[in-house]
Amino acid sequence: MVAIAESIDEQRKPPRIGLLDTLRGIALLAMASYHGTWDFEFFGYLAPGTAETGWLKIYARCIASTFLFMAGFSLVLANRPNIRWQSFWKRFAMIAAAAVAISIVTRIAMPREWIYFGILHSIAALSLIGIGFLTLPMAFTYLVTIALFIGWIVDVFYMPGLFDWAGFNPRYLAWLGFAVSPERSNDFVPLFPWALAFFSGLSAASISLRTNLLNRLARLGTGGSLLARAGRHSLIFYLLHQPILFGLVYLLSLVVPAPKPDPAVGYLRQCQASCVQSAGEALCRSFCQCTLTEMKAQSLFEPLQSGAIQADKNEQIQRIALQCTEQAQ
Repeated sequence: MVAIAESIDEQRKPPRIGLLDTLRGIALLAMASYHGTWDFEFFGYLAPGTAETGWLKIYARCIASTFLFMAGFSLVLANRPNIRWQSFWKRFAMIAAAAVAISIVTRIAMPREWIYFGILHSIAALSLIGIGFLTLPMAFTYLVTIALFIGWIVDVFYMPGLFDWAGFNPRYLAWLGFAVSPERSNDFVPLFPWALAFFSGLSAASISLRTNLLNRLARLGTGGSLLARAGRHSLIFYLLHQPILFGLVYLLSLVVPAPKPDPAVGYLRQCQASCVQSAGEALCRSFCQCTLTEMKAQSLFEPLQSGAIQADKNEQIQRIALQCTEQAQ
């Protein structure tokens, strides 16, 4: 009887969607291209802040949103008609272990910008939340998706910073997404607003199950393509691609060293990239130019660039920052 029940359960399980695997493979290539840009910037071939501003910033957010959407979509497919707890916990353990490994490695390699809550941390946390929603009527998922969408619209277009509070600035709370000035990280994907993409995936998968869309997508094929095969092993690709790309660009830097950048240009780009996370671009341009001018006038810029002094521990720089903030506003 158990074997018969398992056979029936497998028949009711949603079909494997080759198109979804292909889209995940495309997202992996997009991610690799962005990280390649970051590597070229790190070794000085691109101006500091290039990967964090302009269209590349939008590109990175689209990639992260795609992965979170597909994570939510796949969670529904993998646990229908019933939640497969053993498979879920196995997958969760793999993602969580990879996230912890990335935190440890980056904490050692780049302690000032280490990844304390990146894309894998976000997927792991949202998977725990999402699996709980699969035990509830789907109406709850739809309501949360709508609430997150409204919250995102308000936060971006109408009342920026409405949900932010300085009490959330420490790393142990910043991952929730309500910090005013979260500690800098090379990959920061807090629950808000990124949960919107994940819950959109949950909702889209639920609607697809109820409209027979999945069967039509399954008939499109594409499951045997190279991209689809890469998409089925996305975690391995994620863990391996950046060390390989980083190593290749490092080897290139040994053969063809990058030209030395103008430190003033680099400072302005980094300052503005950090500032726009909590303020408008016009204000940030004024603030950063002001601080650069004042630090040069007081002979502080070169010591700051060389590491002889640190901005957050130097009283003169703190006074300059306060003065320039008042002028910019």
